[in-house]
Amino acid sequence: MNPVEVVQGDSPVILGLPHTGTWLPEKIRAALNPRGQVLADTDWHIERLYDGLLPGATTVRATFHRYVIDANRGPDDASLYPGQNTTGLVPLTDFDGEPIWEAEPTEEDIAERKARFHTPYHAALAAEIERVKAKHGVAILYDCHSIRSVIPFLFDGVLPDFNIGTNSGASCDKRIEAATFEACAATGRSHVLNGRFKGGWTTRHYGRPGQRVHAIQMELAQATHLATEAPPFAYDERKAESLRVTLGAILERLAALAPELRA
Repeated sequence: MNPVEVVQGDSPVILGLPHTGTWLPEKIRAALNPRGQVLADTDWHIERLYDGLLPGATTVRATFHRYVIDANRGPDDASLYPGQNTTGLVPLTDFDGEPIWEAEPTEEDIAERKARFHTPYHAALAAEIERVKAKHGVAILYDCHSIRSVIPFLFDGVLPDFNIGTNSGASCDKRIEAATFEACAATGRSHVLNGRFKGGWTTRHYGRPGQRVHAIQMELAQATHLATEAPPFAYDERKAESLRVTLGAILERLAALAPELRA
């Protein structure tokens, strides 16, 4: 299977989807323990949630699961949140801190996975950023994520519905940050800017406003669009309908900002 799926569009907005894939090579699946094989830390149905919201948006989607290798972590495996619980480039535990492997990946395994999965995903993403920037004079990368709303191992309490990450304002123009925040605030739902999730490696690596490449991460609490945050992780059409209105409005606003950002 191809590790990355790209759908090219003519919009200045690119949707990154690093954690929706559920494919694992059979050898890797066999090395996971029963808990790991549940794939609980998937960004369930995010590709469906965003589908069609912004006609012309480019999408770059990893088909492999984050337990193979996490496409939103740096190849050097440096912690994105020093001093806080997190998972690494090739996770050894799930988001509850529980082991997921019968046989943990070796250094050789990790090197192979970088070459087969991580590198092709980011080569495709980088190529689309350059293509879109060449066409529009600017590229806006909107990285799509979700996570369970209650995970004591990672954070206290209940996560807000909308978690906007801009690397504390460094990864995008303030107008992008403000437009996204204002759209979330207008819903009356819980929302936060640069809270527990400030943007992963993708946002931090590619977001270079001075070079007219802007990156922002949206981490949604899965309670916003799932019937339950436990197996079978079913999509809830009713919940998703209202959420899609907000997400579509955000993407349309970001696309409309592109001409201003070329200056």
